[in-house]
Amino acid sequence: MRQVNFVGECGEVPSGAHFVWSDSEANELVTAAKRAKQSLPKLCLLGGDLARTLGAQNNEKRLRANEGTHLQVDLGAVLVDGRLFWFLANLVARNSWWRGPLVIAANAAFIGAHNIAPRAHPSDGFLDIIEGNPSFTQRVKALRRLRSGSHIPHPDIKTRRSKATQLDLPHPMSVTLDGVPHGKATVLSIRVEPAALDVWV
Repeated sequence: MRQVNFVGECGEVPSGAHFVWSDSEANELVTAAKRAKQSLPKLCLLGGDLARTLGAQNNEKRLRANEGTHLQVDLGAVLVDGRLFWFLANLVARNSWWRGPLVIAANAAFIGAHNIAPRAHPSDGFLDIIEGNPSFTQRVKALRRLRSGSHIPHPDIKTRRSKATQLDLPHPMSVTLDGVPHGKATVLSIRVEPAALDVWV
């Protein structure tokens, strides 16, 4: 498994920090603060794709003892057919994993156990944009390499790093943000908010 080392500062976990076990749980807190125009919550990451990308392992005891590594990470923002949402780990637009076009905007490297965006760095001020429509056979072959992140480079998969981009999808596609469905869309306007969020691992 690919391990990534991110530079952070060791220090106390602030009082009032939220302990979250998943990206969706963290997203709910961030979205509520954004909608209310309040300061973003300080998060202790105990699980999820962002936590895994940052190398968090068995860190609950240490964090609950008010000791952790503090990092400032980027936040993704997206207009989904004109509706504004945010994501901490990843955006996925697809109708099937096995056929049809696929679009991913990744702030975190992982989606579950799969190292989908091996070059993604949550603190670099960029999102990794992955687009492709490989054949079924190519997808089966890629699946075998997803855990290690060796499925890219691939001639049928385009990857790039971006601070902001607009994607006109070929037809309505289901959009998922941090694992939560947000309906179908045909236009995605995506941007990064650099160093927007304070997290502890």
